[in-house]
Amino acid sequence: MIEGLNITIAYWHWIIFGLLLSLSEIFVMSFVLLWFGLSAIMVGLLMTVVELSLTSQVLLWMFLSAFNVFAWFKWVSPRLKNKTLSGMAREKMLGQVGTVIEFSPVHEGRGQLRFSAPILGSDEWQFICDEELEVGTRVTVKEFSGNSLIVSKFK
Repeated sequence: MIEGLNITIAYWHWIIFGLLLSLSEIFVMSFVLLWFGLSAIMVGLLMTVVELSLTSQVLLWMFLSAFNVFAWFKWVSPRLKNKTLSGMAREKMLGQVGTVIEFSPVHEGRGQLRFSAPILGSDEWQFICDEELEVGTRVTVKEFSGNSLIVSKFK
């Protein structure tokens, strides 16, 4: 029916359509329009080489859109997740070795230690220790207690 109207869509229509869809991703926070836009750009680029009917163009765009969205959520997106240590503080801290820079046995064995390199954004942490420690003693992290580390002498 549309072909009876003698409508032709040129390659640059698809490219403009794709750019508009991709740019609209800024305003719609779904991260899906980008793939529809990329598919439209791909159809436009393909049309510079091969002449396609309107039906073929739309079907190709729908197929590429579905494939791009599927590929993103199936293969690409899972590889990008869990690359930070967010929510994994315990695993990152256990076993780390630091040096005591301040210790007060009077205050329930509390003190301050320093790591050679910042861990989870800080190189100095408060700690609790049951043993008697001196400044300069190396300690290893055993557990967390709130925002303080529970440590013991490094052996």
